[in-house]
Amino acid sequence: MEATMIVAFLVAVFSLAGGFLWDGGHLSSLFKPSAALIVFGGTAGCTFFSFTFNEIKNIPTLFRVALQAKSQDPAEIIDLIVGLADEARREGLLFLENRLNEVHDPFLRKGIQLVVDGTDPELVRSIMDVELYSIEERHHAGIQIFEAAGGYAPTMGIIGTVMGLVHVLGSVSDPNGLASAIAVAFMATFYGIGSANVVFLPMAARLGNISKKEVLLRELMVEGIVSLQAGYNPILIRERLTAFLNPSARNRSKEEEEE
Repeated sequence: MEATMIVAFLVAVFSLAGGFLWDGGHLSSLFKPSAALIVFGGTAGCTFFSFTFNEIKNIPTLFRVALQAKSQDPAEIIDLIVGLADEARREGLLFLENRLNEVHDPFLRKGIQLVVDGTDPELVRSIMDVELYSIEERHHAGIQIFEAAGGYAPTMGIIGTVMGLVHVLGSVSDPNGLASAIAVAFMATFYGIGSANVVFLPMAARLGNISKKEVLLRELMVEGIVSLQAGYNPILIRERLTAFLNPSARNRSKEEEEE
């Protein structure tokens, strides 16, 4: 789990709680089971209604991906592809079959296997592009779940608040408890807006960021595979693939290559 993610979440939570306590609030007043039931139960129900069971059952996996994401180093992938290209120029494409066990990424291994099998270059790119599109769509479906929850939660909070106010206005005969009852009613709005902006929407944004990085890495692999199959010079392949890196990573890659 990334330390920055934990720190960022704690900063958000403690900032909200700290600001509330600063003005003399009590943490116990933030815990209202009835409001939590309306908001979180309603949000879960509407979110589950919006997606299929096969998509919903992936939620634990999505949390694990967001919490434990370990991105591959693009520079290492470039080094691997360039090394394979160099061997392919010297020994032939069929020799790469002996190196497949060293390729741990399933996407890259599939592409190299297609090359070793003598698949037409256009068909190789087509197959890999379809595979990449499938990955993007799968990621998008997971992101949409949290985006939907982030949209439903504030609405459920407002509904809970309206329900609470209806209950309060029906009990105006007891003016002593009116202020307290109104405060309880507005807790539903707090739960809805708070959960959306501290949990659901940040989770969707994080998954989107992870997805963009993975898709970019897969695009790099596709270009590398196609270039390798075409028999390009390894130096040219490196130059071509380095274009996928950000400026700092490019400079670092060049420095390591010079060393």
